[in-house]
Amino acid sequence: MTSIETPVLIVGGGPAGLTTATALAQYGVGHVLVNKYDGTAHTPRAHIVNQRTVEIMRHLGCEDDLLTVATPQVMMRNNLWVTSLAGREVARLEAWGTGADRATDYASSSPSPMANCPQTTFEPMLFEVAKRSGADLRFGHEFLDYERDGDEFVSTVRRRSTGEEIVIRSHHLVGADGARSKVLELAGLTVEGRAAMSHAVNVWFRADLSQYLAHRPGVLTWFVPSEDTAKLQLLTLICHKPFTEFVLVLRYDPAVDDISTWGIDRIRPYVEAAVGAAVPDLELLGIAGWQVNGLVAPQYSRNGVHCMGDAVHRHPPTNGLGLNMSVADGYNLAWKLALVEKGLAGTALLDTYSSERQPAGAAGVARALQSAKEAGRFGPDGSNDPYAESLRIANHQFNAHGIELGHCYDVGAVVHDGSFYSENPRDPVLYHHPTTRPGARVAHARLVRGGSPLSTLDLVDGLSFSLLTGRNDAPWRDAAEAASRELGVSIVVHSIGGDGIHDPHGDWQRVREIRDEGCVLVRPDRHVGWRSVSAQHDPTDELLHVMRVILSREKEWRAASDGRL
Repeated sequence: MTSIETPVLIVGGGPAGLTTATALAQYGVGHVLVNKYDGTAHTPRAHIVNQRTVEIMRHLGCEDDLLTVATPQVMMRNNLWVTSLAGREVARLEAWGTGADRATDYASSSPSPMANCPQTTFEPMLFEVAKRSGADLRFGHEFLDYERDGDEFVSTVRRRSTGEEIVIRSHHLVGADGARSKVLELAGLTVEGRAAMSHAVNVWFRADLSQYLAHRPGVLTWFVPSEDTAKLQLLTLICHKPFTEFVLVLRYDPAVDDISTWGIDRIRPYVEAAVGAAVPDLELLGIAGWQVNGLVAPQYSRNGVHCMGDAVHRHPPTNGLGLNMSVADGYNLAWKLALVEKGLAGTALLDTYSSERQPAGAAGVARALQSAKEAGRFGPDGSNDPYAESLRIANHQFNAHGIELGHCYDVGAVVHDGSFYSENPRDPVLYHHPTTRPGARVAHARLVRGGSPLSTLDLVDGLSFSLLTGRNDAPWRDAAEAASRELGVSIVVHSIGGDGIHDPHGDWQRVREIRDEGCVLVRPDRHVGWRSVSAQHDPTDELLHVMRVILSREKEWRAASDGRL
């Protein structure tokens, strides 16, 4: 039996697993990713890619790869409510930050746009980036079981093409193996909530529908029941490739309908009812059933096993959060695994993966469930503008910028600074509130260095921490140099307003929330680890303390101070 040794075993090759593998490869940490199937996603599934995910791709060096294959934000503009594409348009909403009232919010909050990219396109793109980065990807390998041998995991994997069983010994085990996660089950982790609240089927097809959509491009079309369509249970038409590739979502009853028998003759009436006209060039690409769940794991980690993605959060597709939360899970865990594996952080740093990402997942599930309820109530209210209230509520699904970009890690690898934290003065679901509060993604500000534009998010590289300061940076430079030398972790100081980094628009001045003699410590994942609003009496001592807490090295330091190490 073949035996492999690796620091990290990742089970599952979807967005979460591939993000983790790509990041680990770029951090120089050995790993093996196994995936049961020979290829990436065979149905479109999730497709909304929000700004935070595009930013993460930017940090992994593949933002351009993604935007080359994705539908751009401008083509996501119109959400439609219609009786059919050829029939009456009942209402329209400018979505995903494309409307005149929201475009500035989105553009001023991130250097990256939103995009639409179904998993059939997103996963192959990320697979190629992972390979290019040096990731060890083994598709067609099925994870069977694991046991513990001291501090190591001993996992058994089967190569499906030959039946050969392979033993993989690893220091860490990551379960990114989807809604039927075997890793989650074996680790004794559970999900809580409601399952199978309703059932739906995705009809993936190809047809040229340009004449109905080219003048009002968008991703989502919703069907308002009419006499002709009420019995067909049409829900949503998703445009994946303008304007030739689509998914039509229908309600169905699995106790009555066997969708495995559905062919083009069965689906044609549904598609043509949605279009409101004959579709002579209809080509069926696939059929996939799914159920509406509202589930989240109370804990993402147990006894050194870390689960992510659909293994730990399952919910309706409303708000388009699933793929995005999965990518963020992987990106959060990867830098922590890397620092622990390199001996630069204590193993307790890995506990902060669950304490940070579980509340984010729970909030995402709650928002998706609320949006699903609200979507079901869309309709006229009897006023002179009968759909105005429904469209106002729909913004909380389709322009939910605060949910998409604004989650803050209140508990985890962060040190709170004791200062007053400004609250979001606007609706926290609709509007992102830029901040340098510890735990938040560091506020984006447009900067210039050497004549080239960049973002505050670009001032972090690899596993380095960044210390963002004002012009009075000398004490912090000395502190960062001393802390880097003692801890072995790179802390790079960037003086904004000095150091050749200019703030020509005053963006950083507006969002930094610190004085010129203060600083903001940014983690490798671009979340704020700590900040000092003003100068410190002993900046070196303070920075060393903060870094030890973030890296879970306080016990090591205390032991050394007591002469026991």
